[in-house]
Amino acid sequence: MKTNPFVRRSGVFALLITFLFTTHSIAQKTVNASDIAQDIKSGKSISYENVTIIGDLDMTFMNEKISELPAKKRWYKNGGSNAVEEQIEVKISFVNCVFENNVYAYYHDEESEYTFIAHFENDVTFKGCTFKENAMFKYSDFEQSANFKGSKFHGKTTFKYATFDENVSFADTNFEELAIFKYTKFKEGVSFNNATFEDTLDIKYVEVNGDFNIDNMTVEKNIDSKYSDINGKGFAKFLLDNRN
Repeated sequence: MKTNPFVRRSGVFALLITFLFTTHSIAQKTVNASDIAQDIKSGKSISYENVTIIGDLDMTFMNEKISELPAKKRWYKNGGSNAVEEQIEVKISFVNCVFENNVYAYYHDEESEYTFIAHFENDVTFKGCTFKENAMFKYSDFEQSANFKGSKFHGKTTFKYATFDENVSFADTNFEELAIFKYTKFKEGVSFNNATFEDTLDIKYVEVNGDFNIDNMTVEKNIDSKYSDINGKGFAKFLLDNRN
């Protein structure tokens, strides 16, 4: 029995269309970090879901600024500080995204000795995301809601000196390396419910006002909690008062 040539051609055509749409769909899932940074700079709200971000996402825009800054010996012209700060006004939302490279809201340039910092005036969401390299949020201010629930941090990460004005969630997160929350301020509470720290958790000098949820939190090495303040109590006293 002979096969109708038209049927064969139709089948091949259908396969070709399927391949083209599949290829297009895969291509749509990859986004350049530089394009996202440009949208932030242009004042566009950022919302991505189920995409992979390629390249360093620099929210400090240090490369644009560093050539215009005075030499380090003339910092007095910059108010006497080596900090160069960026105010991000737009909403930032990443859900189930993969960051193949670094995410910078903080960067210290060794050559110029300037420190670049990004602050967030609106909602910030990194929910269910994977950070394959460094995730740096040192000194950042989060003025509205912040959500890191379910994210995985494979590289270096720091929230040292960060300030969260509203309740923030780190529930169900996983930190493979040292997690630094030293001097961090949680003004309206924080959740580490079901969070896993495969290395040391540094919460020295941390300040928490409001709910401090550490139910089912796991730390495989040490918790460094020296001088922490949990609603007026040290970390050890908090654990003692809240044991089951």
